[in-house]
Amino acid sequence: MAVYIANFGKENYEWKECLRRGTIASMNDIALFPLWRDGNRDAFIQKILTSGETQNKSTASRWFNLMTVVSQTSSDIWIHSDTKNLWWTTTLSEEPTFEPRRETVGAGRDVIICHKLCDGWRKENSAGNSLPWKGLHPKAKTFLSTEATLQKLSRDNAEYAIALVKGLPLSRWHEKKDWLQKIETSKSKSGVGLVYNDEQKAIWRMADTAFQTAFASNGQEVKRTLKNKNVNFNSKNELQKYIANLLNSQEKICALTELPINLMEKEGDPEMRASLDRIDSDGHYEEGNLQVVCKFANRWKNDSVNDEFLRLINLLKD
Repeated sequence: MAVYIANFGKENYEWKECLRRGTIASMNDIALFPLWRDGNRDAFIQKILTSGETQNKSTASRWFNLMTVVSQTSSDIWIHSDTKNLWWTTTLSEEPTFEPRRETVGAGRDVIICHKLCDGWRKENSAGNSLPWKGLHPKAKTFLSTEATLQKLSRDNAEYAIALVKGLPLSRWHEKKDWLQKIETSKSKSGVGLVYNDEQKAIWRMADTAFQTAFASNGQEVKRTLKNKNVNFNSKNELQKYIANLLNSQEKICALTELPINLMEKEGDPEMRASLDRIDSDGHYEEGNLQVVCKFANRWKNDSVNDEFLRLINLLKD
């Protein structure tokens, strides 16, 4: 049994329909759907890259997988937050349906929506207790919602989610040191004055690191000759805007591993923090050659060829 956290379309527009029908859903542009249906991954990816929706091949590949996950899920738990309540359901084995629709948000795309039947959405656990979002442990809130279309939870987080929705004891997690510290951190936040959110801080750090790296790599002799790395943006502010757009197009997911990026600068797993990577390590910090990845993935990749590193990562997944 897998546990997924999910949203349903841009601005979550399909959630009300999923709630009404007792389904989960995913959608593809009407021009992309035949490519997904025929299993033509390469053509699907190329069409997305050409459209400019994302410049990242790995992100486009992940989008290809989304409808596959939704259409094939069975007996898995799916969780959704509407900011007021935590909703959950279990998917059924019935075949999915595929329906044409014109989206009511954004550019109003013509899409094909895949609906997969589940056993009905609930905002109470199996014991009948309500699951208000504000009542959740602050640590749980960090992984029980997502800005991505969908995200599969890691083993420990999935076990917590199952215990939560089944109404089982949660002390195994709540008594952990990092969970207790998260409560204290949440209590200490005053919100007074001008405060940048975690994502803004991460973006500023990545842009600043890029400029500092470029400044230090002017080909000088140390023990070896360092490769020149130029920042081909007019200003740090321009680079920050570009990184923000990258994060949005990647749905806050690592472009190499497809793991959720930790945007908290002082909390969470430091190895999962956002790191700016040059797709072509011999290239510069410029449009089309940047992706946001987890810190450890950037370190592992080092100067490797991007496609070769992705191939090895996919072998690990398999």
